Amino acid sequence: MNNIPQLEGKVAIVTGGSSGIGLAIAKRLLACGASVTISGRDALRLEHAAQQLPNDNGRLYPVRADVRDPAQVKTLFDRTVKQFGAVDILINNAGIGAFAKVADLTLDQWHAIIETNLNAVFYCCREAIPYLRQRNGGWLINISSLAGKNSFPGGGAYCASKAALNAFSEVLMQEVRHEDIRVNYIMPGSVATSFNDGKSQEGADWKIAADDVAQVLLDVLSLNQRSLISRVEVRPSKPKK
Repeated sequence: MNNIPQLEGKVAIVTGGSSGIGLAIAKRLLACGASVTISGRDALRLEHAAQQLPNDNGRLYPVRADVRDPAQVKTLFDRTVKQFGAVDILINNAGIGAFAKVADLTLDQWHAIIETNLNAVFYCCREAIPYLRQRNGGWLINISSLAGKNSFPGGGAYCASKAALNAFSEVLMQEVRHEDIRVNYIMPGSVATSFNDGKSQEGADWKIAADDVAQVLLDVLSLNQRSLISRVEVRPSKPKK
């Protein structure tokens, strides 16, 4: 486990923190001494996640929130600041996918994907920036996907949402970098989580593990402040042929 002294006492919000990559990230941040709010839409899954994570000195705070709703995003930040006193790190990890040809994609599927993978990131970043300015800096890290640059049939909504997220992250990085607010987006390939079909894929040992993505995120956070990793691509080393 990384020892990152600069994370000791920091406050992080991890959206989509009740499973998969978000849960792995929360675990790593807690191990490095940060206080962590995890959010998710499903109260039962959130409770189950909290039971899997350490809560030394009350440093874990689960908050049910639908980040597609700006009002709930505001409440998420308000409650975190009330609990921990500040926000230093935002990890935008909440994401969904539905895969169908454009002609077969429903309006509900399109809106749900764009609202979760793109709009919610905007809502959360907009809410976070004033708090990071109060702390004279911080991190905004968006979990994207290689699908944002490598399109495929059936990925119309998902690929579009991640491509837009990448562009949004690039713009935001340039807007706030001189305020010591560091923006990064991480683009994993196939990850062994229950993201798509609701079933665990841990047996797919050729895929990236959620903890591998969490490790990359810690590497980003640990870099000397004179340098900025603005984007990272992570892919399976030996994908299926």
